[in-house]
Amino acid sequence: MPTIVHSDSVFRVEPGKPPDYAAANPLLKLLGLVERSRTAAERESYDAASLQYLFPHRWLELYGPSAPDTDRLNPEEQDVKTDFQKQNVRDFRLADTRAVRGWATAGGWRGPFLQLSYRGGPDSALWQAAGRLGDAIGCVVSVQGGSPVTLRAPYDEDTDFYTVELWGRSGDGLRDALGDRGRASLDTGLLQPRPDLITGGAEDFARDRLTEQDVRAVAPRHAMHPVLPLYVDLRWTANADGSGAADPLPGASVRLGFEMRVRGWDSYLSVGSSGSPHGGVGFLEYRTLFSDYGRWAGSDELRRGLEPWNLDAFGRKGHASGESEPFLAVNYMDLHVLDPACGIGLHRHRDNQEIFLMLEGDGLMVIGDWADSGSRTRSFEIRRLPAGHLAMLRGGNLHGLMNPADQRASLFMFGGYD
Repeated sequence: MPTIVHSDSVFRVEPGKPPDYAAANPLLKLLGLVERSRTAAERESYDAASLQYLFPHRWLELYGPSAPDTDRLNPEEQDVKTDFQKQNVRDFRLADTRAVRGWATAGGWRGPFLQLSYRGGPDSALWQAAGRLGDAIGCVVSVQGGSPVTLRAPYDEDTDFYTVELWGRSGDGLRDALGDRGRASLDTGLLQPRPDLITGGAEDFARDRLTEQDVRAVAPRHAMHPVLPLYVDLRWTANADGSGAADPLPGASVRLGFEMRVRGWDSYLSVGSSGSPHGGVGFLEYRTLFSDYGRWAGSDELRRGLEPWNLDAFGRKGHASGESEPFLAVNYMDLHVLDPACGIGLHRHRDNQEIFLMLEGDGLMVIGDWADSGSRTRSFEIRRLPAGHLAMLRGGNLHGLMNPADQRASLFMFGGYD
């Protein structure tokens, strides 16, 4: 288990003066970045509902506890479960790297893409290390543990980012299938066909192919796998050939991880049917979403590791190294109705884990790293949560949910420990 390094700063809140969450709200700040993100080709070349965003961050600030614990600013000592103020995010600062993945389309092809970008301008770490940057920088990238490849990332003046967008499609006939913007991106290298790096097809997870299979064993290197995470290791360099100064700050060698656990009708461990279920009649089709019993025993998907300062399900602290407990020690279940443009703000729970199940409507789910997880560079991850899907978050994960629609959304939540 990695050593937990908790938040960078805790803001002391004066007793009797609760925070003004309407001013510079961090959830809206983060979703504004999503709205301003730009893909290399025309909008119609992407499945908008599939887009997933990753924003590594370098600094995080939380609000401190309410009175009488106003001066208890160490999160390891904030044990009052009913004080929700101590869980809320006040502000954050992002790193220079960003990433987007999803499904792209061109002609009769549909497949995955991955966009990697680095912030331009003289205040970026790489610019300061090199003295200046030119019209392109280098991106040394390894996808899912593959051999490193050096890519040229040209400057995109429309976004003020150095960007390379990789499509899991060959270049044959691609130009004719794109519009003016996509063709221009091909010419500059902003868009690159790289099926050697971005693998997987649209039909790999068709329902009729998956009966009684462990989906984790199906196309495990797929860049849009419905269950397995996608990990990308990269390093930015001042020169497009991979030479020259590198970003000298912590996080220069960035490990990106698309790892938000969202499960539902099209993302599951297994799917099948059962005749006369539990002695009944007819047939039932099932989808196993999360499990730690039967053939899934030992998966540990529904367990959490305990740090010495965590409260477990019985309110105990002082756990030994490597100690864990089951996830489903549930002590609350809630139904929420979110009005149009309502958002559950970015916050964290030190101890508890939760399930967010969208019953009706559509949402944008944010799950991020409060502390260094050991599996990726500390990040915010954003993806769609449609009706019939659920997201699971571990203890300590930052999280929030936005209803961006003009109609209400119904949400079922359950969890425990905090």
